[in-house]
Amino acid sequence: MGFTEAVRTVLRDKYATFSGRASRSEYWWFALFNFIILSIFSAVIIGVITASGAGAFEGGLPSGVSAWMIIGGLYLLAIFLPGLAVQVRRFHDRNISGWWYLALFVLSMVPYLGFIAGIVILVISLLPGTIGPNRFGPDPLRPEVRAEVFA
Repeated sequence: MGFTEAVRTVLRDKYATFSGRASRSEYWWFALFNFIILSIFSAVIIGVITASGAGAFEGGLPSGVSAWMIIGGLYLLAIFLPGLAVQVRRFHDRNISGWWYLALFVLSMVPYLGFIAGIVILVISLLPGTIGPNRFGPDPLRPEVRAEVFA
């Protein structure tokens, strides 16, 4: 799965689909897409602040910064649900329930344990999926492989 196919799949085909599985390529291409978009928003905001000559404590932000921050906030709201769904489907690809992601996400709010929970989420996202079908659906990379072959 390539960059454009992964972004199209997550944003259009499976916007809020929590069932099924997501391959590593689908997950990580979508993560790269989000990183690029958020980097552009950050660069524009920093550029507007720098160009306006506004200091940190000069009584407010320039109007251009406020507009870009609102647009960025709306983007984050729009991307929250598909981001959550692709993460849950990535857990499903490892044959792990999506409820474990919720547990790790809640645990990440606890000081000191949040770092460990973040590492666990990262490791699960990096590991390859189970080969063949599992309890969450067929293998997204090799749908023709059957479970009996590996029994």
